[in-house]
Amino acid sequence: MKLWNCSIFFIQKVVYLVVFHLSFVMFVWSYWKTIFTSPASPSNEFCLSKADKEQYEKEERPESQQEILRRAAKDLPIYTTTASRAIRYCDRCQLIKPDRCHHCSACDICVLKMDHHCPWVNNCVGFSNYKFFLLFLMYSLLYCLFVAATVLQYFIKFWTNELPDTHAKFHVLFLFFVAAMFFISILSLFSYHCWLVSKNRSTIETFRAPTFRNGPDKNGFSLGCSKNLREVFGDEKKYWLLPIFTSLGDGCNFPTRLVIMDPEQLTVSSQNEPAKSSGANQTFPPRPLSESQNRLLANDSQWVESGPEEENVKSGAKKHIIVSLES
Repeated sequence: MKLWNCSIFFIQKVVYLVVFHLSFVMFVWSYWKTIFTSPASPSNEFCLSKADKEQYEKEERPESQQEILRRAAKDLPIYTTTASRAIRYCDRCQLIKPDRCHHCSACDICVLKMDHHCPWVNNCVGFSNYKFFLLFLMYSLLYCLFVAATVLQYFIKFWTNELPDTHAKFHVLFLFFVAAMFFISILSLFSYHCWLVSKNRSTIETFRAPTFRNGPDKNGFSLGCSKNLREVFGDEKKYWLLPIFTSLGDGCNFPTRLVIMDPEQLTVSSQNEPAKSSGANQTFPPRPLSESQNRLLANDSQWVESGPEEENVKSGAKKHIIVSLES
């Protein structure tokens, strides 16, 4: 019986040590990746050409400047504008901002899918390190929970005056309160970001909804909870808990529920191929152009296949059509 009790005690100690070291290693790894992963910036295709840049700087009228930006952005995958329906342009970086891109005054660069600038990691949290930031919060939460749980029994003894009167009791008191305090604060922050992931929003987009052609829409980038999760953590679940980059996309182009189509394409499609409906009078338009190539949307069964007439009219002015995606 004594040998059995010793074996149980030994196994418990081994499990404690393994969990402690594993959570600590993952915490440090995630924290390191969050800090030292450089924020992703827009590619060169979003920069104005030398001629357009010189012309833009010479123009004094905002209308003329916007005309230059519209001409430069006509072939770019940009679906959002400013609140005044203007092209989003960064005078500091001198480039057209991709969707969900914002300029960070602390880093002095435009950051793809910027969430916020975090002083705790001294870095911008955005497309390139958002997964690492979430894992950092999760492993910090588990680490604090583990420390508080292992110290709890000694804290109870201290509270009931059963702990020997030594200097160690103050260490126990300090450790428990620090672990519990950080656990509560990190839990609220982690829960908030889990909600953001489920809605496919950034912190900036929560306070200022992105403006599409039909107006502001805070859920414009939401594809359903499962697809929103895959957009951040990737397709392979075995890598979800590891701080390695597996996010989908390039950070410049994001699939949306509000798909931009050509009015000529819409007219031809409505005349030659009536839209199919599903469920409660829910119509589905023809397959869009760039979005159909996205991995998140490629397997959707709701799309209506394109007709031969539709393939001949893939350029022109733009119009929004609401597309219902599989949750």
